[in-house]
Amino acid sequence: MCIVAVLLLLQGLPAVAAELRDVVVKKEGERYHLTSTTYFDATQSQLFKTLIDFDKYPLFSSAFVEAENREPDERGRPQFYTRMEGCAMLFCKAYIRVGYLELQPEFDIVAIVDPEESNFAYSRERWQLIPEGEGTLMIYNFEMEPGFWVPPIIGPYVIKRALRSSGANAVNRIEAVALAYFPAE
Repeated sequence: MCIVAVLLLLQGLPAVAAELRDVVVKKEGERYHLTSTTYFDATQSQLFKTLIDFDKYPLFSSAFVEAENREPDERGRPQFYTRMEGCAMLFCKAYIRVGYLELQPEFDIVAIVDPEESNFAYSRERWQLIPEGEGTLMIYNFEMEPGFWVPPIIGPYVIKRALRSSGANAVNRIEAVALAYFPAE
């Protein structure tokens, strides 16, 4: 019910102006690397608050089945949990990521996954938020190594395609959530 209310709220917002300027996906050994540059018509503060609020991630993409903020770890670092689901041909998988955030407020977010609690051997994301004009430029770097079996022939192609398309589909929703939930100060 809550999701329906949020979707109705998001529909009432003015058209969003997020612009995905560049996306590069490569595979080196077992690791995948994605780098993207996106302009958002939202402030640095709005984007920062949105990206560290994992409870909002299901609003970015239907692939997020569950996502939540967790209590800080013993070192005081915010923790997160996400579970995504996806299928490519007959290969379906749940992707679980549990980890912590390293934050430089308003500017830099790094999410590091704990491979003991996730099904990734390695996963590190970084969002750099840079004011540009009336909005914010986000430079996003994602490096990951699956901790699960990937079909050797089609798997790398499918992962690269999914990384590229999921980001392109999410940018307008991220901006809409930032504007709806975190009004400019």
